[in-house]
Amino acid sequence: MIGQDVKDRLRRYAAQYETADFIKGDPSWFMHQVSGAKNREAMAFLSSAFSYGSRKQFLPKVQQFLDWSGGEVHSWVLGGEFEKEVRAGDSSCFYRLNTCAQVNKFLRSYQALLQEDGTLGDSLRKEGISKALPAVRHICAKLGGAGSPVPQDATSACKRVCMFLRWMVRDGSPVDLGLWADFMDRRSLIIPMDTHVLQEAEKLGLIKSRTASMSAALRLSSSLAEVFPEDPMKGDFALFGYGVDPSI
Repeated sequence: MIGQDVKDRLRRYAAQYETADFIKGDPSWFMHQVSGAKNREAMAFLSSAFSYGSRKQFLPKVQQFLDWSGGEVHSWVLGGEFEKEVRAGDSSCFYRLNTCAQVNKFLRSYQALLQEDGTLGDSLRKEGISKALPAVRHICAKLGGAGSPVPQDATSACKRVCMFLRWMVRDGSPVDLGLWADFMDRRSLIIPMDTHVLQEAEKLGLIKSRTASMSAALRLSSSLAEVFPEDPMKGDFALFGYGVDPSI
């Protein structure tokens, strides 16, 4: 059981930090710079996929996708226009663990999915997926693998995929888009977990775990549902706020 004091603190953090100002310097900023549901979904997916390491390093790489596509991210992938900038035979580094050739392969996989299903959301709808964990597994199976920025093993925390799902599913938020709110249950969303989130959650007594795994993320999400029953991912903003200012 979570004490009332901790519940009250988390609710205060969530109210203070889930604002439009949260977007500044956050990878979610990019999906708000394009128009149309398809472009927003595609920009959000690419932004989430490459959001690892230092923000000073990965934000400029995501900006490249926005610049290259001219904001028409969906058609840039669907039409294979990415081949001009990210070439299949280029073994030079694109960003940290990913070579240009690997990113090309990833974008080709994403292109094939769009050609077959229309959008990533449509791919989930087609499979009748309405909850987060099956959605994570589907995305990893379709777009993960060696050299991909999307993990293939859904037993890992899959932080960036879970973040993408938060963006897509939660509506009524100044940050998240809610494009999939009509078919996916926000109560099933999974906390985007990394070591920092795990440490903050442990300090508050929300979880006991040494490893940021999918099982740990599910347990923490369950704890957050005690605080925010209809919208557990308000807890993502709350934990962010606690990390910024634990004195609130």
